Amino acid sequence: MSKTNKMAIVPVMLCFFAMGFVDLVGIASNYVKSDLRLSDSVANLLPSLVFFWFLIFSVPTGMLMNKIGRKKTVLLSLVITIFSLLLPIFGESFPLMLISFSLLGIGNALMQTSLNPLVATVMQGGNLASTLTFGQFVKAIASFMAPIIAAWGAAATIPSFGLGWRVLFPVYMVIGVLATLLLSSTSIKEEPIQGKASSFVDCVKLLGEPIVLLSFLGIMCHVGIDVGTNTTAPKILMDRLGMTLAEAGYATSLYFIFRTAGCLTGSFFLRVMNNKLFFLISITMMALSMCGLYFGTSKAVLYAAIALVGYGNSNVFSMVFARALQSVPEKQNEVSGLMIMGLFGGTVFPLLMGFASDAVGQVGAVLVMAAGVVYLFAYAPRMK
Repeated sequence: MSKTNKMAIVPVMLCFFAMGFVDLVGIASNYVKSDLRLSDSVANLLPSLVFFWFLIFSVPTGMLMNKIGRKKTVLLSLVITIFSLLLPIFGESFPLMLISFSLLGIGNALMQTSLNPLVATVMQGGNLASTLTFGQFVKAIASFMAPIIAAWGAAATIPSFGLGWRVLFPVYMVIGVLATLLLSSTSIKEEPIQGKASSFVDCVKLLGEPIVLLSFLGIMCHVGIDVGTNTTAPKILMDRLGMTLAEAGYATSLYFIFRTAGCLTGSFFLRVMNNKLFFLISITMMALSMCGLYFGTSKAVLYAAIALVGYGNSNVFSMVFARALQSVPEKQNEVSGLMIMGLFGGTVFPLLMGFASDAVGQVGAVLVMAAGVVYLFAYAPRMK
């Protein structure tokens, strides 16, 4: 890696931290549900809406990168994200939160589509899967901090300026501004796109490649389980153990702590272990977790299940994403757009889980996530 690119990795990793802001939707939707007295299916509209925009914006973002470059696309995503975090400072009415979460989803769709290929530019042939996993580790730090900051704000243990749990938004907004300033002042050399830029139809046609389509569905399951767990875990604890929301909210932090640990150790394991073996170990942990969430009635079993899915799901995205990028190396921007469109799973899963939990309780939500784990077992033979 060149000296310039070594310097570039710092602001790029701070952008991964900003990418983690999207995971505040899990705990935020629980607070909004409590404050506004919403049903599960209505409250789950908030995380679903965030990830709906990945379906709309991911492929166009891949095309936008071909025109303005990866770095400028990441900067645009940061500006949109900062604005989304500004809105909840002025209130938490349902329409305002819908607008805020929509903008957060749009900004994150742009960021996830453009930041991962930017890492490939910075690494210049280095270990892509391992570096993406380290980026996911940095992202997970922002994810597990969100419920803690929200709980502190709600309990007034930190100055919240009358915002309560919403103090989370200005704290993350300041970090977003810092990431924008650092990245904009960093020089990153990007290779010009060779030949004619791909159209929307050209991008979607790549789903005709079996490994690209299967990886797309794998990303859908990964993010569905991710969003589903950090939305549903607190509800399971409140339902079975009688916890308050503030107490149960720490379950989301537990999930992200183990996901953070998984990303950190995964960046090492992916260098020294067969990727397929590590993938199988990861999804086996997730399967055990689903059993614990379905049958568990004690704090120890439920916390162990949350920890298992956190660690198991931590490296799935990086492995599936890297597998897809390497399958069509000459179309990385377009494949990136398609893979990030797979984050639309964060819309599909919470909606299905909301309806299932309204119908039969939280075990219904767990069954929806378990279906995603079954698919990942089916995908495993495709992993190199």
